[in-house]
Amino acid sequence: MCGIVGHLGPQNSVESVIEGLKRLEYRGYDSAGVSFVDETNHLKVFKKTGKIENLQKILEEQNISARSCIGHTRWATHGEVNDTNSHPHSKNELSLVHNGIIENASELRDGLLKKGYEFNSKTDSEVFLALVVDHVENGFELIDAIIATYKIVKGHSAFVILNGKTGEIFAIKSGAPLVCGINTVSSEVLVSSDPYALAGMVDKIYFPEDKVLCHLSVGNTNLLNFYELDKEKSKRYLSKKQDMVHDPADKGDFEHFMLKEIHEQPELIRSLTQFYFQGEGRDSLEKARQMDFSKVHITACGTAYYAGLVVRDYLEKFNKISCSPELASEFRYREPLIKPNELGLFISQSGETADTLAAQALCKEAGLKTLSLVNVEGSTLFRDCTENLLIRAGVEIGVASTKAFTQQVLTGRIFSASLNEEFQNESFKVEMTKKFALLAQRVDELLARSEEIKEVAESIYNYEGFFFTGRGVYFPVALEGALKLKEIAYVHAEGYAAGELKHGPIALIDEQKVNIAIVGPELFEKALSNVQEIKARKGVIVTIGPRGNKEAEELSDYYIPLDFEGLDELSPLYVNVVNQLLSYYMAKFKGTDIDKPRNLAKSVTVE
Repeated sequence: MCGIVGHLGPQNSVESVIEGLKRLEYRGYDSAGVSFVDETNHLKVFKKTGKIENLQKILEEQNISARSCIGHTRWATHGEVNDTNSHPHSKNELSLVHNGIIENASELRDGLLKKGYEFNSKTDSEVFLALVVDHVENGFELIDAIIATYKIVKGHSAFVILNGKTGEIFAIKSGAPLVCGINTVSSEVLVSSDPYALAGMVDKIYFPEDKVLCHLSVGNTNLLNFYELDKEKSKRYLSKKQDMVHDPADKGDFEHFMLKEIHEQPELIRSLTQFYFQGEGRDSLEKARQMDFSKVHITACGTAYYAGLVVRDYLEKFNKISCSPELASEFRYREPLIKPNELGLFISQSGETADTLAAQALCKEAGLKTLSLVNVEGSTLFRDCTENLLIRAGVEIGVASTKAFTQQVLTGRIFSASLNEEFQNESFKVEMTKKFALLAQRVDELLARSEEIKEVAESIYNYEGFFFTGRGVYFPVALEGALKLKEIAYVHAEGYAAGELKHGPIALIDEQKVNIAIVGPELFEKALSNVQEIKARKGVIVTIGPRGNKEAEELSDYYIPLDFEGLDELSPLYVNVVNQLLSYYMAKFKGTDIDKPRNLAKSVTVE
């Protein structure tokens, strides 16, 4: 969602902040802005709706030399998309950027209006700034004003405040991502909502916990300090060497990041077993497998939730462990029946998804052990869970997740395998490594057939609606396939258990509807009979099925043959790559913004 970057140091701060914000464009945004202290020690603010390039055009007209700056890319929640509602918000030589939602903003705003405060924007963010200004005007020191304001606002948020009089920066969070970093060579200090923005700029990063005030300052041997709300020094932060490599958004020979990330999957698949069986992941896998539990609550959002449905199948089939998968946004509010001897399993690419974090906190409070399948080491979910298994997907720039889904499922399969006694046998690990390698090989072969899938996409992209169907292990990837198409092509698409079509949705089928039917080896005959039901009602049939099956091929308008042999429980991931390519090419023919689809954000940090 919204991106935050702040910089303080001898380099040109505005350039550093703009560079950081550009790295966060993949998160989704509708405006951008910066606030900085110029060479005359005055606070300047520039903000503009649209892409960062719009802001840069304005900045290029200025002669800027700044040593302290904060910036923001906004994904609108409160207030329409316009320059006024864009961040930063400024008043009395103070400037603020904010991620998240202040839940009691209306109540607080009313109180300030009664005092005569005049708001410029319709945002909840300006309420925080107004409260800080009000406290300062009533004699508070700035640090005390920020702490006092933080204590009365509700909701998940991260706030970064620039003091235009001194150039110092304060930052504090509650349930939202925030990371600080130091470049010890150049004496630069930065703050951001995403560690990726700091890659290559700092050599050490810090992840503060909630209610820890971060202070970035100049003219001090300690450029970065952490304080508790009583202003005592805090040690409640995780620090680590910054080892994330920044690839300057190089798509290589690929037109879009999404396509590049689809093609990265084979190598990622091959490397995962190496990491967990012979590499650094052995310890974390051993800790996870030693967790004692009687039932698993799998909780996630969006694509990660669909990955959780596949992981559910693994745990129940191979481990005979009862699993309850649920959307985090529902789980956290419905008073779920959870017991201390059960496990909360949380799946997230970013590790900062607000609803997933809230669900994890609920389980933790109830005494459950919690385990994450997460991509970002040091993220909030990573820090809060009892144990963690990294999915090792690397940075995923495309908003529509592809490689992260694959890695989440495969990491879940490794976890499932580790829970069985046979995992102690080296031969079992060798066989599992071979199966992963076979999946990678089949995906490589499939990617080499991209033109074939592109031709199918070109033939069907203008139809009115799309139904992705699957049975058994293929039902979750039918859901995921429909989601991908909705996200990037902006067309109506639904994922359905194939056997459920006759219970209502079949009424929608006509010659303008397409059924993308996943017909794998499991429940083949039953899935094929569901295709016949669609065909009888003049629906257009695109079948993803076994190579050499004449019956399925003759029934279909378009047939994409696959070699399922030997993949067994990994075959849904094989099929899903077809769905990814179909969605990508259909979106391309539609002419949409594939990497940054409208209204969407990569890391959903609001509820």
